[in-house]
Amino acid sequence: MITQTITQLTVGGPYGDGAWNGPHFFFPFFPLLFLLLVAAFIITGAVRRRRWHAEAPRRDAESTLGERYATGEIDEDEFRACRAVLREKTK
Repeated sequence: MITQTITQLTVGGPYGDGAWNGPHFFFPFFPLLFLLLVAAFIITGAVRRRRWHAEAPRRDAESTLGERYATGEIDEDEFRACRAVLREKTK
């Protein structure tokens, strides 16, 4: 019984479908799909990092502006006007 099962599996399965005769035709697409997935993650990370670094000067300037407003160096109207200018320049 065991010998017959092993023979059927190695020869081509119980229905003679030839499943052991090499990989399927779509086998090369799996490594390509994996590489595309890895590339998508890398590209997404690079784009997000670039955007984050591009916004850093504006964040620093707004932080300094907020500190000046908090210490009373500038009033609310001047703070809002300067912040609007900063946000307009980066768009």
